[in-house]
Amino acid sequence: MQSRFKQAALFSVKLLLSVAVLVYIARGLDLGQLRNHLVSVDPLLFVLALALIFFQTFVLNGRWELIMRALGVSLDWLAGWRILMISLWFNQVLPSSVGGDAVRMWLLRQRGVQWPEAVKGVAADRFTALIGLIALMVAGLPFLLSRVSNQAALLAIGGLTLAGVAGTVVLLTLDRLPKRLTAIPAIASFVRFGTLVRFLLLQSERRGLLFGSALLIHLVTAAACYALARGVGAQLSVLDAGILIPPVVLLTAVPISISGWGVREGAMVACLGLAGVPSEEALSVSLLLGAISVIIGLVGGVIWLASQERGAYSADKAAKAAEEEASSFALGQGKEVSSHP
Repeated sequence: MQSRFKQAALFSVKLLLSVAVLVYIARGLDLGQLRNHLVSVDPLLFVLALALIFFQTFVLNGRWELIMRALGVSLDWLAGWRILMISLWFNQVLPSSVGGDAVRMWLLRQRGVQWPEAVKGVAADRFTALIGLIALMVAGLPFLLSRVSNQAALLAIGGLTLAGVAGTVVLLTLDRLPKRLTAIPAIASFVRFGTLVRFLLLQSERRGLLFGSALLIHLVTAAACYALARGVGAQLSVLDAGILIPPVVLLTAVPISISGWGVREGAMVACLGLAGVPSEEALSVSLLLGAISVIIGLVGGVIWLASQERGAYSADKAAKAAEEEASSFALGQGKEVSSHP
């Protein structure tokens, strides 16, 4: 009961934050103009953006499959895509405290995958995506410095990028610390996770494909946002989209709102504003991108409704199992099953 109360309280806080940010942004905008942008978006460009985000699910699944194979888990491509789509349904559409990652772990377990591999696979997938995002932000910094004169924005994006680089380097090199430190259970878990990700990106046979897919996924998001921007008449260049969308994606990934709603809109208005895009047009791009995410999530919902696992699913059990196993993994209690570091 106490766990359910905490989940409900956390969901309520996230919902309030999403609503509060959206209301705050809307206060200073011309809502009539915003509505016109939304209803008059070029349908062909909207469909193009939808197709790009749908294509992105295949790349996402390919990356995840490479990670699971490196962990010694054979995951059928279609089965993996099906699990991924169902997780998007839980992430984007259902007002649930159980996130898509927990559902991914639970569905893997239903297929006979042990909990340690399921947790490692999903966590490594998330972190690999983060590394790809940071790499794009680093590559975009010189262009950002030459195209943006707002010193506060440059400092914020630059600081965010440098923090991401520093955090990544620290995690991937934790095993270089003195053994008396790495033996501490709380640190040891991060050491093992860091060596796992380092193996995936630097030593595994498919490291080029893995890193390339991590970059491609975010470039596809930038391309979709560019199509939507052109669809509402915004004067956004391809280069500006490639530079400014990655920070939006990074901020949206912070789990403080419902499926990124509110945070994504605020970040999109701020970042695209640096390229001279009016707030109404930038907000339209973000709302349309959110609508596309919901559409993709609904496809996952159809797959979930037709799935055999649905009858055995329990939100409480899935959340509890994922939480307990993640905790045991973090404390170093989960058994090691892979042969690589």
